[in-house]
Amino acid sequence: MSGERRVLVAAPRGYCAGVDRAVASVIKALGLYGPPVYVRGQIVHNTHVVARLAAMGAVFVHDVDDVPHGARIVFSAHGIAPHVRRQAAERDLITIDATCPLVTKVHKEAVRFAAEGYEIVLIGHAGHEEVEGTAGQAPGRIHVLGTPEEVDGLEVADPTRIVWLSQTTLSVDETAHTVHRLRERFALLEDPPSDDICYATQNRQAAVKQIAPLSDAVIVVGSANSSNSVRLVEVARRAGAGAAYRIDRATDIDPTWVDGLRTVGLTSGASVPEDLVDDAVAHLRRLGFTVVEEVASAAEALAFALPRELRLRP
Repeated sequence: MSGERRVLVAAPRGYCAGVDRAVASVIKALGLYGPPVYVRGQIVHNTHVVARLAAMGAVFVHDVDDVPHGARIVFSAHGIAPHVRRQAAERDLITIDATCPLVTKVHKEAVRFAAEGYEIVLIGHAGHEEVEGTAGQAPGRIHVLGTPEEVDGLEVADPTRIVWLSQTTLSVDETAHTVHRLRERFALLEDPPSDDICYATQNRQAAVKQIAPLSDAVIVVGSANSSNSVRLVEVARRAGAGAAYRIDRATDIDPTWVDGLRTVGLTSGASVPEDLVDDAVAHLRRLGFTVVEEVASAAEALAFALPRELRLRP
């Protein structure tokens, strides 16, 4: 037994409920109406998922202006700002809103707090689709902060009416650090009514914290533009992994990363299909890691119904 090399596979893995709903929405729309079905942005941040849906007839566009008048368009899991919805209406587009319900929750919080006269600190990465969609819910009322260090430069009109919200795919620890810095400057800072970081992001980070101290290296399956996948690499490093790497596919694993190692941890982002994780396990077996152990930290049973526009059809 002492000579065996092992892979610790963190669970949960595979799609989270929001990603599953978004991908299923595109597939359902293609089945009902046939191609092309247009999708604004990447439906989820995974290159393999996008390629598979494109092969089925989905057409991914950057903006609604790229869609023919009167065509059908799916809004991605990351959510949209209200002005995008207005642009779609002006082009007579038939819309299917696949925004993750957990993102929609944050949108509603932003609208409510803005209506109540609060300035909102949105902790998240500027330029990310989710952050753009949330910031668009209350133009002029939202300040986007990407790091704890940015807190020092924040200026607000009324420090007694300030609340924080967050992107759903952030590092739990880094977000807590930013909130702590905010509270040091703004003693009356208010919290959102419930945690904004999604359950799947939290579960996967907790799983990585469990396997990282036991691993000579941790490999994260996920695309470069997947915020939650990138965060998993950071969490693994901070939690004690000897090294941490992100890959899109099994063949991205550099044999020198694992040469001479005894234990490799393996995890995946919330928008990664399970077969990509299975491929990575098989590849590590070929590299000499003959023992595979699944390490479960949480069970996920949550499921979201398809968008209303699709539930009205068989």
